[in-house]
Amino acid sequence: MSKPLHFDLSRRERQIMDILYRRKSADAAEVLAELPDPPSYSAVRALLRILEEKGIILHTQEGRRYVYRPVESRERAGRSSVSRLLDTFFSGSVEDAVAAMLDARDEALSEEELDRLKTVIECARREGRRGESSREAAKKRKKKNKKNRREWNVPEGGG
Repeated sequence: MSKPLHFDLSRRERQIMDILYRRKSADAAEVLAELPDPPSYSAVRALLRILEEKGIILHTQEGRRYVYRPVESRERAGRSSVSRLLDTFFSGSVEDAVAAMLDARDEALSEEELDRLKTVIECARREGRRGESSREAAKKRKKKNKKNRREWNVPEGGG
């Protein structure tokens, strides 16, 4: 199975993922009904197949319908995307990424936001959290994906 590549999704694929995360699962007709400026039904089915080939979603058959679900939670997918962002643009440096985010804002952070960031940093320091390598994260993701496939009775080689 290929590893999830949320970082490489098209606009339409991201819209579909937003729908699946919000609903937890949906068939092609339900996805189509929620898409802005919707394409054809067959285009939605093709996009769902592409997302499944990328390893981002799975389907189960319920009667005559294929019901699609994200392989990972939105939170986990977000962490994966942030990890790729860090590796791609900041050579893995959280400090450089945070500095870039702060520089990109047009307005200053509020005192409340600064206090929350301070709390997050202090918590990470107390817990000794230094982050895990991309390889460790990929191993955990693969293990979780296999567990999801077993729970949904999806064969290892397909959808």
